[in-house]
Amino acid sequence: MSAFTFNTAPSIVAGPGAVARLGEIAAARLGARIALVTDAGLVKAGLIAPALDALAAAGIAVDVFDAVVADPPEGVVLAAVARARAFEADGVIGFGGGSSIDVAKLVALLARGGQALADVYGVGLAKGPRLPFLAVPTTAGTGSEVTPIAIVTTGTHEKNGVVSPVIIPDIALLDPELTLGLPPHVTAATGIDAMVHAIEAYTSVSPNNNPVSRALAREALRLLGRNIERAVHHGGDREAREGMLLGSLLAGQAFANSPVAAVHALAYPIGGHFGVPHGLSNALVLPHVLRFNASACEALYAELAPDAFPDLGGRASAAAFADALAALSARVGLPPRLRDVGIPREAAPMMAEDAMRQTRLLVNNPRPLAYEDARAIYEAAW
Repeated sequence: MSAFTFNTAPSIVAGPGAVARLGEIAAARLGARIALVTDAGLVKAGLIAPALDALAAAGIAVDVFDAVVADPPEGVVLAAVARARAFEADGVIGFGGGSSIDVAKLVALLARGGQALADVYGVGLAKGPRLPFLAVPTTAGTGSEVTPIAIVTTGTHEKNGVVSPVIIPDIALLDPELTLGLPPHVTAATGIDAMVHAIEAYTSVSPNNNPVSRALAREALRLLGRNIERAVHHGGDREAREGMLLGSLLAGQAFANSPVAAVHALAYPIGGHFGVPHGLSNALVLPHVLRFNASACEALYAELAPDAFPDLGGRASAAAFADALAALSARVGLPPRLRDVGIPREAAPMMAEDAMRQTRLLVNNPRPLAYEDARAIYEAAW
């Protein structure tokens, strides 16, 4: 056995209606004053109302910060931290998609700790202490509820990550009923994002790629592949929503310990420069990165292919896997080309330069990727 480390959230609470238990869980683990981090859309949609009711019934005082936006900039993080400090929060709840949970992770880290945001970018630099923290995902995609990663937009277009086991949530609470109203395009993009997490975790060349992550990645792909189309086209299907939420969590556990690679590295400039949602950014480059990597991990892609697409059976191969993923993106309504989301062809060199700065991710790719390779992938995706 090769040496490895596997970290995940110490407690996972899952099931339809689980949000009704939020008050009792928070009272026991988070304290009497809680900073809840979310976005205005969820507040407007009434999704946080059951959570607030459960917390109020437990006698917990709550301060709601609802200014999180997609790809949150540093200013949003610092404003949320300041609010939690002023409220003298005992604990933090992240409620929403990956952006809300990522901001909440940093609120828990910085509201009572002695570190500054600028000092924790990178791997292993967040030291704590931090406030107790619970995550409630309302999308099935990022797996942020079980990962040690928070992504922040710094400057105009660049994204930086805070990566440390210190920021793994203490509790992940999964209630599939919170995802029933998720629009089809969001369901599709976040679902493909979760599939990318599983694929890249399984094939990562990180020294910490491990049998636990690989097993979780394969089960995640089975759940996601079996349920994504149903969840997109029949959003009220509770069984499909449960499968997507669990698949996303398992993929999150996998890549939290066996990190992602070139798909994410090439996706970041697409989102940073052109405002394309993260899951869709991944989907746009996914089949092209898989074709580039095929010479280095043909057997691994062939192993994964039937997990996501049982119909491939004995015809599974890296090429068939890439083609099947591209066809899946089309079936769930995602635009297939960079040009379809307004990205000009002449942006390829600039995006390739930015992608090469994602060394934290590229080091995990099964095939070394240079600037010219990244540019060629963007050209192929255009």
